[in-house]
Amino acid sequence: MEFRSYLIRRLFLLIPVLFGVTILIFGLLQLFPPYQRAMLYVTDPRQLSNIDEIIELYGLNAPVWQQYFTWLGQVFQGNLGWSKVVGMSVTDAIINFLPATLELAIFATPIIIMGGIWLGTKAAAHKDGLIDHTTRAGAIVGWSLPTFWFGLVLMMIFYGYFRGLLPPERLSTAMSVLVNSASFTRYTHLNFIDGILNWEWRVVFDALRHLVLPVVTLSVVNIAFIMRLMRSSMLESLGRGYVLTARAKGLPEKQVINKHARRNAMIPVLTVSGYLFAAIVNGVVITESIFNYKGLGWWAWRTAVQLDVSSILGFALFSGILFVLTNLVVDLLYAKFDPRVRLGGGVK
Repeated sequence: MEFRSYLIRRLFLLIPVLFGVTILIFGLLQLFPPYQRAMLYVTDPRQLSNIDEIIELYGLNAPVWQQYFTWLGQVFQGNLGWSKVVGMSVTDAIINFLPATLELAIFATPIIIMGGIWLGTKAAAHKDGLIDHTTRAGAIVGWSLPTFWFGLVLMMIFYGYFRGLLPPERLSTAMSVLVNSASFTRYTHLNFIDGILNWEWRVVFDALRHLVLPVVTLSVVNIAFIMRLMRSSMLESLGRGYVLTARAKGLPEKQVINKHARRNAMIPVLTVSGYLFAAIVNGVVITESIFNYKGLGWWAWRTAVQLDVSSILGFALFSGILFVLTNLVVDLLYAKFDPRVRLGGGVK
């Protein structure tokens, strides 16, 4: 009952937060002249020849408050404008590119979180030992690597030197033709999952080959961050009274670390992991651009380079909503896992 009440309160708090996000994005929109803002109301490329009519129809020279509610009404109807870069509505562009990024996040996030937690736990349990020094050195190297450089090196090795062993993009040309044919049913638009559901193991294998390099690029950098965070949190937990008490009772060291210390040490990692997943879903611009992996990040990069105003603002609105919802999920998980949290009033 308490958790349900907390959930309801948090859902109600979402309303002013989302309202603030829309005001912020609309405020940025006012930096552009009416002719560029008119792109937010275009739903068909044939309308581009009648920009003056769109300005008049939607009152783009009217008072700001009136423009805001007109724009908000269009947002609620799913009209975010026209994306010149990809030749479709912004809403369709988000729907079209989201599955690619989501597929990348589904594979990369568990590797990053579980790998970082495991390495961080090992490093803390063997503080100042060989394992600790080795993992810390690896974390420094991994965290210091420029993503674009590391991605290019991987591609030169596994695509260039090994003659296309691990290629860029999402699928090979032959598999792209197959998944877009009438004999292949697109259930989720996630190539790996759709390949399994269609019993097309060629698609599954091809999708995995194309996922390896971007997933490794993301994982190496982010595992280093999670590992360092987990190590410092574990060291703090290992010095707490309840851990000393567990050791004094003669409990095995493995049980002390895994059951008593790690559970509480994972709370800050849990918070960061939620935002990490949101950041990947939000579009990893550099990684997707390097591997020509056509997801949200690739689309965002193309729109920014060509100053596609409606696409940029649509992407910003999607990002804002995604992070607000992620914050809600993280708060709920935090309240569920942290025994110190009082659902009515924070940490005591």
